[in-house]
Parts: sequence; structure tokens; C-alpha cells
Amino acid sequence: MGQGLHPRYKNPSAPIDERVRDLLSRMTLEEKAGQWVNEAPAIERLDVPAYDWWSEGLHGVARAGYATVFPQAIGLAATWDTHLFEAVGTAISDEARAKHHDFVRKGQRRQYQGLTFWSPNINLFRDPRWGRGMETFGEDPTLAGKCGAAFIRGLQGDHERYLKVVATMKHFAVHSGPEPDRHSFDVYPSERDLYESYLPHFRMCVDEANVQSVMCAYNRYAGDPCCGSNVLLERILRKEWGFNGYVTSDCGAIGDIFKGHKVKRDAAEATALAIRAGTDLNCSFQDAAPVEAVRRGLLTEAELDRAIGRLFRARFMLGMFDPPEMVPYAALPMSVVGSPKHRTLALEAARKSMVLLKNEGSILPIRDTPPRIAVIGPNAHDVLSLLGNYYGVPDGAVTPLEGLRMRAGKNATVTYSPGARFADGVPLLEVIDPRFLSCSTGAGTAQGLRAEYFRGMHADGAPEVSRIDSTVDFAWCTELPLDCGDSAEFSIRWTGTLTPPVSGLYTLGTYGFRAFSLRVGDSVVSSATGGSETPTYGTIALQGGTPYPFSLEGK
Repeated sequence: MGQGLHPRYKNPSAPIDERVRDLLSRMTLEEKAGQWVNEAPAIERLDVPAYDWWSEGLHGVARAGYATVFPQAIGLAATWDTHLFEAVGTAISDEARAKHHDFVRKGQRRQYQGLTFWSPNINLFRDPRWGRGMETFGEDPTLAGKCGAAFIRGLQGDHERYLKVVATMKHFAVHSGPEPDRHSFDVYPSERDLYESYLPHFRMCVDEANVQSVMCAYNRYAGDPCCGSNVLLERILRKEWGFNGYVTSDCGAIGDIFKGHKVKRDAAEATALAIRAGTDLNCSFQDAAPVEAVRRGLLTEAELDRAIGRLFRARFMLGMFDPPEMVPYAALPMSVVGSPKHRTLALEAARKSMVLLKNEGSILPIRDTPPRIAVIGPNAHDVLSLLGNYYGVPDGAVTPLEGLRMRAGKNATVTYSPGARFADGVPLLEVIDPRFLSCSTGAGTAQGLRAEYFRGMHADGAPEVSRIDSTVDFAWCTELPLDCGDSAEFSIRWTGTLTPPVSGLYTLGTYGFRAFSLRVGDSVVSSATGGSETPTYGTIALQGGTPYPFSLEGK
């Protein structure tokens, strides 16, 4: 390296601030700029591994395979139990640590595999047009602050030297207005409303939990984009409250500074404004903008160093540059994921989260099983309704309909009807019944679809695995259908015949793919080029009893 065989930043016994300064002194301007984005590349000459700062853990480790899934935040808040909140945070961080180290051992350092979690969401839920109230702890600042602080303590742990994970309180501040306007709207609360409504819960998380990360919001506050606001990020957060962690932008918020709010002309100006105001990490935007900002004199390299230094300080506090045997959390085994202890805690949280109507006449509990039970409603047999958003995959989910059928046993007939749509224009999507799918096997016809699995992101050449799948309903979280090497990337092609039972207009779609194309006959019914948690679907008129060629390709 030209600066000694044993650089100080690699010395676990050296003070963290000295390690950070030493590492920064060895990095080029371009290398520093590369670290300003959530998907930070490796710096191989300095033995700095790649790292993606974006992980989710709102009510369980999310988007990283199987995990214990706890009630959504609004349900947890209904427990009014801060001890439970801390226990839930502890369970989530146990599973997060186990998963992270397992990924690292496999050479995987991708999105949702890290130790920096963009949770909790502590914005006040006072406007139903926002649409994300279920992520919050409700509309009261004190309840939100107490719940948030307890959850953060559980996530970050209490070790004297190492953070268990980093928690990120979001979105700072005066957020939660109408969702479509969030990239451009400006808010002007009174000084009293700001300090009595929109800031107390954020301050509680700093004072009572020493939260190590804050996400600045998309919107403007008093004319300034929140991710470029000296008032919010410097005067209030750091000087008044003594916050000593790092600030990350919401995803795309730096671009909003000149695209949505139009307070700056281009990326370099927006980058300079954000970094100088105190935004230390940029989610989903150009990593080259800091270089241009420095070269144009809009930003000094020392100001960039301050931001990148805060990020590396967090990585040192997580033990990422120390031997694993020195970091106690690194020894957590994968057996904690979905463990009986965590499942019992999730059951306790679910029971305490329930808010019941008045039980007049002692109707509940029903002591004798009625001979016939009707279950009506679109959420009664929908797993996604159980999971909310920012969710992990539970090792077995029981819908209300399935629960009632198990409870009733053979003593009752349980009849189900969706009853209504979720909303006008939003169809009810269910897994296609295998009885309506068929494919040729060479020796005859089988129920289901012919499945071909390919390594990588293109379904080219001979498949690695060929088999018959009864239907398309998988959660490949802990075991992939084929050996993908270190990338864990694969593509799939299902082919066969779809024979609808009756004539009508059918809605067909899927979700969970990065990209997919679904064809029936000669028509592409639905397709997508970007991954999404929400279904993508289309409609097609089909004749009952008519076999249609069916194909679905996904990656």
C-alpha cells in the first residue's frame, strides 16, 4: 500500500476515530465518492469489502428469506408494551446477525443482507391519504417515541463496544402527507406544532435509545428539501439533540432536490447541498456526483470526508473490520431464525396486538362448534394480508380460513367466499388450481407445468434442472431449485396448457420476479421488467373447457 504493512485502520485495538481517519487518508476522491451510495463497491486494494446499506426489518428481517414475522408496527403499537417491543427488536437483530454472517460465509454481500436496517418508521399517521400508516406506531408522538426507542434498543443491542445492528428512524421530518405528492410538496408547520407534534418522538429515539441512523424525508420543510435542510439535520438533529450517527437519504431523494423540488439545477448541485447539510449516504442515485461537485468547487473534499467517515465509523462499530471471534454477535447460529422461542414471542405479540369490539352478551368465545360456518371477505384466505409490507417469509402461514377449518375439524362445514374485491379495479388473485394445468411428458400428460431452470439471468441453452411443477407458488428463501454458485441468480420457464373451467374474463399475473412475461395462447397477458412486492396482472377472455398454450418466464 505504500503506507506501512500494518495500517492503523486494521488494528482492532486502535480508537475508531483514528481508524476512520487512517482509512480515509488512503482513499482517492473517486473511491470516497463510490462509498456515498447504498450499494457501495469494494475497494480491493484496501481490503474494504462491498457493502449494501439497504436492509429492512420493520416487523421481522425482510426480503432476505425465511424469518420470524411479527405483527405489523401498527399492531405492535396496540399492545402498549415497550418491554415487548424491545424483545421483538432483540429477536429481529438475532436473526439479522445470523443471516448476515451466513451470507458473508457464502460470499454474498447484496441488498437486504447487511446489518444496517431502515426501520423503524416513526412518522405520525394523521392523514389516511399517505397510505403507509400500517408501518407506523399511530398518531401520538409519545406512543411513537416510546415504542420506537424500545424497538431500537432491541435492534442495536447493549454491548459496550459493538453495535448488534444499526437502526434507522425515518422519515425526518414532517413527512406522511399524500403519497403521490411527497417528491415535491413543501410543509410549513408552526414552530409549536413542529416541536410538539413532529419532533418529540424522533428526539426520544436519540435520547433514550442512542439511535445511530436517521433517514431524511422526500418532502421539503419550510422551503428546504429535508435531505438538504441545515435546520433539520444540523441545528436540530446534531446541535440541539447531540445525534452522533449518520444520515441516509430516502431512495431517490437527492434526485428530487433538482427534479422534483427544483431548488437546484443538476446532480452536482443537489449532491453538494445534501452533503453540506449533513446527508451522509445516498440511496439510489449517481455516485459520480460528489466528484463533479468537488471539481466544480461546490463541495470540499473535507466535507465529503465527514460524510464518508461517519459511514465507516458505523461499519467499525458493527465489527466489520475486526476478526469474527472478537464480535460476540457473529457467533449467532442460523438456528435462531424462526426458532421456537421467536415463534412463541410472535404469538404473544399477535395476541396482545388484537383490538376487540365490546363482547356484549358474552357471545365470545363460542363454546360449541356450529355445524356450518361461513367465512366471507377478501382477506380471509390471503397470505399477503397477513404479512403487510416490508416482510420476511414465515416458515408456514395460517390464514383465518385455514385456522377456522383446523379449529372446526370434522365437526363443521366451513364455506368460504371472497365476498368483495379489495377495491374497485383490484382483482383477487389466487394460485391457479393444478387441476386446470397440464403438460406433455413424452409418455403422456401430467397435471401441472413443465419447469426449466437456468443458472443466471437468461433462459438460454440447456436447462440445469427440468421437472414438473404442479403450479407456480414458491418461496425460494433458504434452498434454491438449482446450484447458482455465488450469484444466487437464476431464471425459469414454465410451459404447458391452461384449461379454464368456465368462460369469462380472467385476471392473470404474478409477483416476486425481477422481470417476467406471462403468455396465454398468442397473447402476452402481463409482464414486468422490475421487481415488485405488489402483483402485476392483466386480463384476458377465455372459453371454458378450451385448452390454451400457457407459458411463464421469470428471473
